[in-house]
Amino acid sequence: MSVFPQPVTLARNAMATRFEIVLHGGNPVALRAAGEEALDEIDRIEAQLSLYRNTSEIAHLNARAAREPVRVSPPVFRLLEHAQRLSAETEGAFDITIAPLVRCWGFMDGTGRMPEPNAVATARAKVGMKLIHLDSPEFTVRFEREGVMLDLGAIGKGYALERAVELLHDAGVTSAIIHGGTSTVHAIGRPPGDERWKVAIERPQQDPSQPAELLALVALENEAMSVSAIWGRSFQSGEKTYGHVIDPRTGEPTEAALLSAVVLPSATETDALSTALLIMGLAGLQRVAGLRERSRCLVVERGENAPFVNSIGITLRAEA
Repeated sequence: MSVFPQPVTLARNAMATRFEIVLHGGNPVALRAAGEEALDEIDRIEAQLSLYRNTSEIAHLNARAAREPVRVSPPVFRLLEHAQRLSAETEGAFDITIAPLVRCWGFMDGTGRMPEPNAVATARAKVGMKLIHLDSPEFTVRFEREGVMLDLGAIGKGYALERAVELLHDAGVTSAIIHGGTSTVHAIGRPPGDERWKVAIERPQQDPSQPAELLALVALENEAMSVSAIWGRSFQSGEKTYGHVIDPRTGEPTEAALLSAVVLPSATETDALSTALLIMGLAGLQRVAGLRERSRCLVVERGENAPFVNSIGITLRAEA
């Protein structure tokens, strides 16, 4: 019987969620130091990207970029360029200018509310990557008009995880798994005694009192997976539930799907593309899966009697 050293487990709250790392190896002191450095990197990135910190680069952009070009650090500029490409590739389903609509629907400062008449149309006029001008030689960002606001909530967590994983690799870590709020997870190498890390996706259900059902068990090795769902922040109006994921193309909370998942080597991309797939629904499954090699995707849509599940490269636990 093989006996493996006890893993080193670390956790920290950041980006309004809980990040956890499990590290395997023969030197627990070195593993703990590497894990702490990775979590420090997540804290540092939150300080750069947070919409809610007045000192962050994103808050600085939101306050000034409609009046003048604003210089940002090269890493943040490259992330904005990446977000711009992802928006084009998803035909606008992923869009970091979504903030005016998030605020309009009451999800920026609470659990949501019905907007005032004409508020959605007003907010939509301030949304769209065409309103963002990136100057590569100068690393500056300018907004087309007042009221444009960036929100990197659908890409920032994945980006932070990816940067943390890079530091773990640099520290020589060869077996670890790190997640942020269980919605995005990145696996390094393999766990001791197993071929892959196994990560569960639960079937979406509106009644939290019911026992969870396993939808899929996804094997990961040097890959990331992000899961997006309409549950979480939501509100009821009449007989309808409105979730916090807004379709930037319509200005309305998305109804295309209940849940989506994307697996890729890059956590930055899985975070963004799982959001896009949730907004696009089944109609976007082939498109999102075709954007990158090694992509695996899953989408769960509402059905007349039960949710309808379709996937590419992800094996369902049972007949959906």
